[in-house]
Parts: sequence; structure tokens; C-alpha cells
Amino acid sequence: MKIAIGADHAGFALKEKIKQKLISEGHQVDDVGTFDNASVDYPDFARQVASKVASGEAERGILVCYTGVGMSIAANKVPGVRAALGVNPEEVSLTRRHNDANVLTLGAILTSEEAAAPLVDVFLHTEFEGGRHARRVQKITHLEQCPK
Repeated sequence: MKIAIGADHAGFALKEKIKQKLISEGHQVDDVGTFDNASVDYPDFARQVASKVASGEAERGILVCYTGVGMSIAANKVPGVRAALGVNPEEVSLTRRHNDANVLTLGAILTSEEAAAPLVDVFLHTEFEGGRHARRVQKITHLEQCPK
């Protein structure tokens, strides 16, 4: 799978660990940065990853910042992106099955490398259920196109 990944300075170390895991599993990883822990602005990286997912250049995206919330908010501003904060495996599974989430955001302060691994696995290996959920996802898409 081709996965776009990005982080701000607070998420840099966890992003690097996730990237190593993904590469070792045979995924193609498009790392948009940041590439060290110097202070940067998370929306810049959220936009890059979200744009790659929305355009189809990447199948999924993973973003890491201090709490994961800022990345989620920023990524969700890009039409076609359904970013969800991952806290536990069941929640991540539900965001994939019911919401067809295509970007996973993680909070580096709240998520250890050991806790991140199963969240990433569930995000990558859980399929969207479609059915009644597809109708709801279509309504989300409609909100992006016609917000009033």
C-alpha cells in the first residue's frame, strides 16, 4: 500500500518509528516531513498528506502531532479526506468500517510506539463496510461540496 506520512516537531520521533515499521512490512511510504525536531507548523504537513490522499497519489495517510487533534482538524479541511484521531484499536476499526477514514492521526504525547503499532495495523487492514455507512459518507462528501 502507498502511504503518505507526516508530522510536526512533536510527532517527528513517533513518525520515524511508524515509517520504519511500514517500510519493513513492504509498504511504499511517502514521507512529507518534518525531518527533525525543529519547530514547524503542523497544518503544513497535514495539508501535504491530505492532498496526496485526496488526489489518490496515496491510498492512506498517517499524521502525528502533539495530541493528534490539530492534524485531524487541518487534514479534514481538504475535500475528500476523512481524518480520524486514533486512540484505541476498536475506535480505529470503527472509523475505517463506518466512516471510511483515509487518514489516521496520532498524538505523540499520548501514544507510545508500542501503542501506535496496533492502531496503524488496524487502520491499514480494516475495510470499509459500505452499505448504510456509504450513504452517510456520501452525505459528508456533500457537506464538503455544499456546506449550506
